[in-house]
Amino acid sequence: QVQLVESGGGLVQAGGSLRLSCVASGRDFSANAMGWYRQAPGKQRDLVARITSYGSTNYADSVKGRFTISRDNAKNTVYLQMNSLKPEDTAVYYCKVERFSGPYWGQGTQVTVSS
Repeated sequence: QVQLVESGGGLVQAGGSLRLSCVASGRDFSANAMGWYRQAPGKQRDLVARITSYGSTNYADSVKGRFTISRDNAKNTVYLQMNSLKPEDTAVYYCKVERFSGPYWGQGTQVTVSS
């Protein structure tokens, strides 16, 4: 059974940092693209950052220069380092593994940035 478990969320002041982790279990995802999405109350779920199996990355314009996505295939884990956090970064952050037959999603981790 495939599971994605996110961790690392929490409450932080503006300007602070957090590091999110997503551990995948149940199969090897080293050949799959992985990503982080976020959803604020009343808004749609949007892409934050994505990393391919080869390590190519792309970011939402709003987080470029502040967030960094990385992965450790040996640990089946994807990370999101978030620096210079802003109140508008407040959301539930979800991990996603892409696959042809439909993505896997984690349960989400709350990130709250106070001003």
